[in-house]
Amino acid sequence: MDWEFDENVIRALRAYVLRVTRALGLSGESSYVQEDTAYLALDGRLPGFPDRDVALLWDAERGWALALESDSSEPPFVVARMRDRVRPEPIAVARWVEGLELMTDKAVAAGDEMLAAS
Repeated sequence: MDWEFDENVIRALRAYVLRVTRALGLSGESSYVQEDTAYLALDGRLPGFPDRDVALLWDAERGWALALESDSSEPPFVVARMRDRVRPEPIAVARWVEGLELMTDKAVAAGDEMLAAS
């Protein structure tokens, strides 16, 4: 079966995801965009899950979600969903992510050192 994708839709989604990426201060290196989904790897970790990478996932029906990465055999596990429009303004996405208070890798390492010392 041949799939025909509307290139304008994909281009518009790529442009939107790029604006979100910039609002988050990310390079976009670890991201992808398909016709109705997007993936953005985030810097930092969620408190309580210091060994799991986190990512933003977007889909055309539900919008943005924060997910914990697992090993490559399992899909990411959604732990929070942005309850706004499907395509909120990029700055709104950035503010939502800021509110999640992700820990930096430096903070995770400091926590590991504190555990090792106790």
